[in-house]
Amino acid sequence: MKKLINLILIFITFSQLYSQKIIRQEVFSPKMNKKIKVIVVTPNLEAKKAYNSVYILHGFSGNPERIIKEDIPGLAEKSQKYGTIYILPDGNFSSWYVDSPIVKDSQYQTFIGKELVEFIDKNYPVKKEKAQRGILGWSMGGYGATNIGVTYHDTFGIVGSSCGALDFRVFGENYNKYQVDKVLGPFESLKSNYLTDSKINQMETAQQHYIFDCGTEDVQMIEQNRKFHQALTQKKIQHLYIESLGAHDTKYWSISLTNQLALFEKYFGK
Repeated sequence: MKKLINLILIFITFSQLYSQKIIRQEVFSPKMNKKIKVIVVTPNLEAKKAYNSVYILHGFSGNPERIIKEDIPGLAEKSQKYGTIYILPDGNFSSWYVDSPIVKDSQYQTFIGKELVEFIDKNYPVKKEKAQRGILGWSMGGYGATNIGVTYHDTFGIVGSSCGALDFRVFGENYNKYQVDKVLGPFESLKSNYLTDSKINQMETAQQHYIFDCGTEDVQMIEQNRKFHQALTQKKIQHLYIESLGAHDTKYWSISLTNQLALFEKYFGK
């Protein structure tokens, strides 16, 4: 009986440790006056040890649960392997991670870049230096990661975008199809500060690492990414740009994001 009790206690302890790897919670946003669902993925935390952190932004119509199940399989194992904490905020169906000038409770740039970082810094054992904190995303999340990362360049040391939607000017009818107009208004009145190009001057002095990649068969995004790469190259802004076979789908970005997370660890090491 004593052995059985000990085995049960060991099982319970193991289950509790494992369950702590994927933590689902709601974080209050003062600016939006509402709670936002967030998933935090951690390794087995050790006392008095601080960890690197990466904020991961899903694409249009996505959510944190899908990130774990489909977009980046094995994220908990990656967290344990690298010893890094991953933060997955729900960016809503189509927030585009902006501070919307027309929707008061859609202020995701401030939430992720400031409020969520402050919450994580207070409640999790993460390293506070910007060199040990990164942000990445794909598609809509690639746009969000680039704009939030550069805007809060004193907060994030590494910025990554996979098949990012980096230029609203070439969206055409997709501007409305992907509901950008719902948060930024009609394209005709779009302010230039919402264009990713407007961040290039800040990137010159931001002292960050940048990674951009896109699939060669991604008809929606490849030219946008090539042009952004060319613009950064002309400005002599150091960045890693990668093109590889693939379309705008889960198969492509699952591989891409896995590779980017490995690259993030190299930059953290520096």
